[in-house]
Amino acid sequence: MTDLTNKSELLFLYDVKDANPNGDPLDENKPRIDEETGQNIVTDVRLKRTVRDYLFAYKGYNGKNDNKDDIFVREIANDEGKIQDGKARARDFDGFKDTVLERCIDIRLFGATIPKEKDSITLTGPVQFKMGRSLHPVVMKHIQGTGAFAAKEGAKQATFREEDILYYSLIAFHGIINPTAAKNSNASKKDVKLLLEGMWEGTKNLISRSKFGQMPRLLLKVNYNSPLFFIGDLDRLITYKSDMPFERLRDARDLMVDVSRLNAALEAKTDKISSIEYIIDSSLELYADGKKTVISDLGKNIQKNEIVFEL
Repeated sequence: MTDLTNKSELLFLYDVKDANPNGDPLDENKPRIDEETGQNIVTDVRLKRTVRDYLFAYKGYNGKNDNKDDIFVREIANDEGKIQDGKARARDFDGFKDTVLERCIDIRLFGATIPKEKDSITLTGPVQFKMGRSLHPVVMKHIQGTGAFAAKEGAKQATFREEDILYYSLIAFHGIINPTAAKNSNASKKDVKLLLEGMWEGTKNLISRSKFGQMPRLLLKVNYNSPLFFIGDLDRLITYKSDMPFERLRDARDLMVDVSRLNAALEAKTDKISSIEYIIDSSLELYADGKKTVISDLGKNIQKNEIVFEL
């Protein structure tokens, strides 16, 4: 049984410098770009993977040493080195829905389709995200480098590597936590707290070669006093402001995030909001109604609670 009763809404901003936040395998793994607007796109699957990887690596959700807590959607190789398919993964839990929900936090949060031998079980998770988008157009750079090894034995020259990176991208994600779906997945307040930690700390700990250089900048959680009402599209209520052209953006300090419309939306629905939780990086400056502001000023007469992670 879930202890989530009312709807919440998430706004998450993070940035990337000299890296590739989400490559497109159908386009030579280049960063995903909206060709018309020039904005960088990051899939919701990438963000969910960030959370899954963090919970697996740092919070003990790994199914090891008789630990029942696990991540369902993860890459597992058998003794022959072959990657496990969905049906084989389901058999790890005897194919039972209740067993998967009890042990796997990612299914409780995000849902999934669990394949079985003859049919499948589809679970809709309470946490859903839209595609993330940069607040500004981005600049992509193609770079080449020399590898450490030769292409084949006896060769006199090392291989070359090529990749595409973004100089800078400040990305905004919008998400919903739906208590109605939580009734079916048994997601709890504890699960949501770990979700938030995974978004923030997981982004900081993306230290693979292609992902190193990403930092969380703002995580806002708006808690409503109803299971039905929410403002919606919080990511579309913010814009960026900078004295330099987007081609020269290289750091969070090169811009400010304009929260004027977001602030107006929150103030207009004060009676619908029970509290606002947040964490913000000191590098990110906010701007509202023609002047600098601070996040604690968002939404007059609404209770504010800074998110504190127990690491």
